Amino acid sequence: MATDYGHPTRTGFPGDSPAERRHLLPPALRAPFAARTWSEFGYILLSLPIATFTFVFAVTALSLGAGLLVTFIGIPVLAAGLAGLRGFGAMERMRARSLLRLEVGDPDPVRPKKSGGMAWIGAVLKSGASWRTVLYSFLHFPWAIFSFVVAVTFWTVGWGLLTYPLWQWVFPMYTGQDGIQLYGDETHSVYLNSPLEIAATALIGLLVTLATPWLIRSLTMVDRLMVTGLLGPSLLASRVVELESDRGVVVDTAAADLRRIERNLHDGAQARLVSLAMDLGLAKEKLREDPQAAARMVDEAHGEVKIALQELRDLARGIHPAVLTDRGLDAALSAVASRCTVPVTVDVDLDRRPAPAIEGIAYFTASELLQNISKHSGASRAMVDVWRTSDRLLLQITDDGVGGAEVTAGSGLAGLAERMDAVDGILVVDSPRGGPTTVTAELPWRG
Repeated sequence: MATDYGHPTRTGFPGDSPAERRHLLPPALRAPFAARTWSEFGYILLSLPIATFTFVFAVTALSLGAGLLVTFIGIPVLAAGLAGLRGFGAMERMRARSLLRLEVGDPDPVRPKKSGGMAWIGAVLKSGASWRTVLYSFLHFPWAIFSFVVAVTFWTVGWGLLTYPLWQWVFPMYTGQDGIQLYGDETHSVYLNSPLEIAATALIGLLVTLATPWLIRSLTMVDRLMVTGLLGPSLLASRVVELESDRGVVVDTAAADLRRIERNLHDGAQARLVSLAMDLGLAKEKLREDPQAAARMVDEAHGEVKIALQELRDLARGIHPAVLTDRGLDAALSAVASRCTVPVTVDVDLDRRPAPAIEGIAYFTASELLQNISKHSGASRAMVDVWRTSDRLLLQITDDGVGGAEVTAGSGLAGLAERMDAVDGILVVDSPRGGPTTVTAELPWRG
């Protein structure tokens, strides 16, 4: 297993760069000036005209196409309208990608089974992505109006009240009144004109201004959900892609295991057996000339046989240990823990055994993690816990080593995470620098 312990590398998350770490103000106070806030606010501003045009286009295209269905021309008009809406959907994905930093894949393209215009029309009409775009245009229009009104109102009111001490002088100079009028009738009028009232107005404006970025973020969260759910790939298509990727991981892992077994056989037991055959041949030739030398050679060959048998047992254990098949995870993990250079406590709480494939993945995951602890962690003790929660099998390994373990590309932990993902499992690593390290693997039960 690759070395996964050490100094953590920098990531691209907010707050990691030196410029962000030098900020004296907390994020809540910087939010009104943050690029993300203004980018999301710009998205909301653009949504209103775009959603209005898309809604009008969708209603017109569907109404015209449905009205002309009594004639042949209605079907191509409807298909052309759906194709146009698919183009608007591509534009919306691009806009979400640039302003909301939302990475959403493209839906399945239109694939007519035959060449020709009618085949293309049929493919467009049968495409679920086309009709999801229609639904998006209907749902996004009222939401765009609501989010535009709310965001613009809060943003302008917040900044207007916050800067009120700077422009309050406009009222007495140009309107003949003392300030913003809160109440007025024939006998009484209330204006914001005293220093205390002006300060309170600015304070309220500050609170509204600080809260508006989080309100805008909440509004755009709905946009993210709509773009992802209606303009991205369907759940079925995403699942097919995921399964294809998982199948590739499984095939690559199986091929790597076969290469490892072949290499171990070639470099280990096979080479030792070839050497053993040569030694026995020499011993046979010397049997009559020098029986004592032949006996020594046979004795050495006997020792080589024992080593070869041990290597074959280790290789078989690496493929699938017999103790796992016969006695389950408790006994198999106890055997692995006994070979670890660090004292390991094993606690397996299972009322019955999971599926053999899941049991094997859990065993080899624990085995690799314990090997990693032995080689790189510098720990003085470790603990292995296995239990079942509902329909999930959980495996947790903890050590008190130096920490700094990471799921980076090419590392052993990344390989384990890929194996977990191939069976809808999850690998979570919590390893701050200085320790302790906790690795939790969650697998489907499938018993």
